[in-house]
Amino acid sequence: MMDYPYNNIFDSHAHYESKRFDPDRAKLLNELPGRGVRYVLNAASDFESAEAGIKLAEEYGYIYASAGFHPHETKKATPGFTAKLAELLRRPKVQAVGEIGLDYHYDFSPQEVQRRVFEEQLALAVELDLPVIVHDREAHYDTLALLKKYKPAGVVHCYSGSAEMARELLSIGFYIGFTGVVTFKNARKVLEAARAVPIDRLLIETDCPYMAPEPQRGRRCDSGLLGYTAQALAREKGIDTQALIDRTCQNAMELYRII
Repeated sequence: MMDYPYNNIFDSHAHYESKRFDPDRAKLLNELPGRGVRYVLNAASDFESAEAGIKLAEEYGYIYASAGFHPHETKKATPGFTAKLAELLRRPKVQAVGEIGLDYHYDFSPQEVQRRVFEEQLALAVELDLPVIVHDREAHYDTLALLKKYKPAGVVHCYSGSAEMARELLSIGFYIGFTGVVTFKNARKVLEAARAVPIDRLLIETDCPYMAPEPQRGRRCDSGLLGYTAQALAREKGIDTQALIDRTCQNAMELYRII
């Protein structure tokens, strides 16, 4: 398997603390810059994964981190959790609150708990002037309503909504992130949404170890495979793939305030 010959890749959403990387994490992370990867934002799901992501950011110069409770994990967010979260968010190289949001597909945490914890984290992000990384699955209406209420900067990652919702998010200043799903055979809806997103509001991501793009679908994903995703999006936009990669890198640096 060969990666595409691109450089300046910013993987705006990854999970390298995942146990699926335990066998060869150091080897892989040492190799990624040689495979065209300039930056990675490692997104957290709870306190434990946030600490692990921060440790990776401390060890690898090109990795940055976030901290927050994924909707699946919000049942673990005990009263007063925002005090500890604020401490993590003040650590060096922690650039965002996330991933946070709502997931009504699985309901691993009760919906009312998800909404309360999402709101508390949105309020904290605004207080600390940090962008948010938003997970939204089958909860489009409630997600959009809360984003409009708090008006943080941020990105809806692994976008699965409609082109119409994308336009609503753009109207409040959000970025929109796309994964390897854009390469799948059933990607008509997500590609339609991607066409609605201007190049200066577009991010690319792996969500690795998940969402490996075609023709690598089914294997463990990593940031070196983002060329496939970028190529599919560039084809939809009618621009050069490296140009799209360069612009999405610039966008992510602006969102996460990486100089």
